[in-house]
Amino acid sequence: MANRRAFLCTCAGACACTIAQGEGAKEAEHVGLQNVDRYRVVEPMFEALRVVLNYRGEPYSPAYIQGISGAAFRFGGPCPCAPTCSVSRQPPELVRLLGYEATEAILGWRDDDVSAEMQALIPRIKESLRAGRPVPVWHAFTTAEWDVVAGYDDAKGVFLGGGSSAGLDEYAEAPQTRAQEATKICPAFGALFIGKKTGPFDARAAELSALREAVRHARDRTETHTPGRPDLEGLRAYDRWTAKFQQPGAKRAGGDSYCHGVYRTTHRAAGDFLREIAPHYEPAKEPLLAAARAFHAEADALDSAGKLIGWESPTEDAGRNEKLWPILARARDHYARGVAEVEKALASVE
Repeated sequence: MANRRAFLCTCAGACACTIAQGEGAKEAEHVGLQNVDRYRVVEPMFEALRVVLNYRGEPYSPAYIQGISGAAFRFGGPCPCAPTCSVSRQPPELVRLLGYEATEAILGWRDDDVSAEMQALIPRIKESLRAGRPVPVWHAFTTAEWDVVAGYDDAKGVFLGGGSSAGLDEYAEAPQTRAQEATKICPAFGALFIGKKTGPFDARAAELSALREAVRHARDRTETHTPGRPDLEGLRAYDRWTAKFQQPGAKRAGGDSYCHGVYRTTHRAAGDFLREIAPHYEPAKEPLLAAARAFHAEADALDSAGKLIGWESPTEDAGRNEKLWPILARARDHYARGVAEVEKALASVE
């Protein structure tokens, strides 16, 4: 099935492609790929893949990748690890689902000394860039997220590129060894090399699978005690988030702000994704569009809470909590309604 919607890749943050070589130099000292898109969704796991695949000629929209990856419908924690750990599949799986080769180059695990592995990985990243292929790299510019490396400058010893909170206006710069520093807080996942196209992508199967998982996730009743994963997910996590701020003494934690910043954009993408695919599911079109409206309403509610729960908001403020929890409760109800409409759409299709 053809890709759902063409996405014109424009890049306010692209730098000129320059290759400067010294006398007798075997490798370029500076490479900056042109027209590599910036992040359009504040999301740590799959937006990097969309940016790279767009550059490779695939016209997937940000919302479409968020939708089929499942990220558009997730809600975990809230805790700092939820947007990276509450996932229905890992990035290499999505790359392969889309019909491409995916090669992981994991550096090591938390507290490992991975300096030697990092030195071996840097030339592989540069080789990919010289071949005109940006590379998703973990912790390259942001903190414990997949970023996109789109160039390098050996004179400065830096990679060039961006992520969910870096390189949005012009390319960010960071030391070429920065990815090894992830071991201070989490595994160092290194780089993900997207290879050649190997087969077709079954869009309908991927879309329906993502919708089924969205419903299952929202209604999940299990409590996870696996290290590094949110203990609650879906509606139960949303309910706990609302209940937390019903307590006057509740403090805003980093996980609250981080999850708010991610979910308010990914859940807006959920609405965009549902609008994008609705014309292809005539029996389910109306409930899909109704679900899209619900997810957009949820995102609007979360947007309105920005000054109350964002990074600049007070850590502890009883007056803030009194204003915040009703907004979260309203957002939760929009989310629940969106999931119910998705379930109705699935019933009409299946």
